[in-house]
Amino acid sequence: MGRRRRRVDLADAAGALPEAIAALSRTLPFGPSPETFRRAKFDRPEAAPALWRLLFRVLSQQQADDTSFSFAPEAQARWVKSALRSQGYPRQGLAQLPEDGSQGSRELLLALSWLLARGPLLERLLAQTRVQLGDEMPVCECEALASPGLPASHVEVDGCVDVRYLQWLMGKLRFRWRKLMSSQQEHCALLGKIHSYTRGCHSDCSLGHLSVTETELLRDPEGGRQLLERLESENVRLEAALEWRRRERVFWQWMDTVLGACPPEASQPTFLPRAPERRADELELVARELKTLQEDLRAAVEARRAAWAAKVGGLGPEWSATQRASQEAVGRELAALRQAWERGGGQAQPHGPHRLVRSKARVLGGPGLWATEVIGALRSQEACLEMTLHRLQGQCRQELARLVGALPGLIWIPPSGH
Repeated sequence: MGRRRRRVDLADAAGALPEAIAALSRTLPFGPSPETFRRAKFDRPEAAPALWRLLFRVLSQQQADDTSFSFAPEAQARWVKSALRSQGYPRQGLAQLPEDGSQGSRELLLALSWLLARGPLLERLLAQTRVQLGDEMPVCECEALASPGLPASHVEVDGCVDVRYLQWLMGKLRFRWRKLMSSQQEHCALLGKIHSYTRGCHSDCSLGHLSVTETELLRDPEGGRQLLERLESENVRLEAALEWRRRERVFWQWMDTVLGACPPEASQPTFLPRAPERRADELELVARELKTLQEDLRAAVEARRAAWAAKVGGLGPEWSATQRASQEAVGRELAALRQAWERGGGQAQPHGPHRLVRSKARVLGGPGLWATEVIGALRSQEACLEMTLHRLQGQCRQELARLVGALPGLIWIPPSGH
């Protein structure tokens, strides 16, 4: 009986694995088929291009459009390597892969599993691609600032750069900034008119007015068919995400076999997915692994700190002055942040997108933020940025004065108004 029950369990697990991978593929943007995952386990080269494109889409945090295909495969591979290295991916095999996207399907599968295991990747992707029915405003840009972003184009210039060219670039930047500000003001004015003219038309009394999307549906009823298709597609992805959460344990057990098929490295990633239930022996094993990794990290940090101290010890008083200046700059930055926190009353800064609702009465239908609270938080951040700007301008003036003093016969005339 025991052997027969074990065979039945193995058969169930083998049947649940393709379903789990299929649910994961439906949740990811343009996810590959389960057959691609199976070929990647055996490091088949035909599975590599699809996984390179998937990692590029996931790491660039783009919506499901065709903009990522404008980048060449070599550029996508270089950017994926750079993004994973900046996030602390531990395996060196990925960095050694060729950039033509023809090899390394197993390494790419391990990198994707590492991203899934370290944080709420699927939740973030679903939140970015959700259909917005209301007029929302991002209150905080923390995630956008922390994101590495897409690869920026740069031009290498041989020799010196003409100052007039730099002045032209600065003027172009100011013009585009003013154009952006004017477009934002026009957008806010149009939103205000729509919210004012459609007051009392919404079925939800807590909202009271229609959004731009809802107003567009009244103007063009045929657009409701496209909106319905987008909502149905989003529901399919949400159902796939729920199915993935029910079956992900089978996927992680399969990934253990994929990791075991890899050649040994100096440091291999330990996949620690969020599992709802674990036995006591498994938790004890995880605790021992974490303790070992912590001891290895502490030893590596001490060795690196000792090597750095020995390296900078012979630099003389210049290094000490630079170190003191850095400590003073950090102290001033912390003081500015503390002052901004005290002016804000010690309240946490608002995060996440919020729907814009026009209401005269001081009554909210649910949890939300008033515009005055957001304006106060933005003014606090503006004050911190102003202090940092003045400090950097002072440092630049001191550096210019030092450089001018080193050149005899040179007269420095600062621009008017500064």
